[in-house]
Amino acid sequence: MQTVQVGQFKTNFSDILKRVSSGEEFIIEYGKRHKKVAKIVPYKENTEQRVFGQMQGKINIPKGFNDDSQEVDELFYGV
Repeated sequence: MQTVQVGQFKTNFSDILKRVSSGEEFIIEYGKRHKKVAKIVPYKENTEQRVFGQMQGKINIPKGFNDDSQEVDELFYGV
């Protein structure tokens, strides 16, 4: 995994993207203190299929879970 400064990243953007698409990873650093701000990794398509109902019988949702709540409405909507 290579580390590059923001300026280097901007200058070599296309080259770095080609290398990332080939499997390389990069860490982007910013500023005089070389603060790590981002990690660029190859995109990976999620190929795993989810099975509908696979948690049925494994979890218990209590009655009233989806009922309206004044407290929740106040927190989310400011009502």
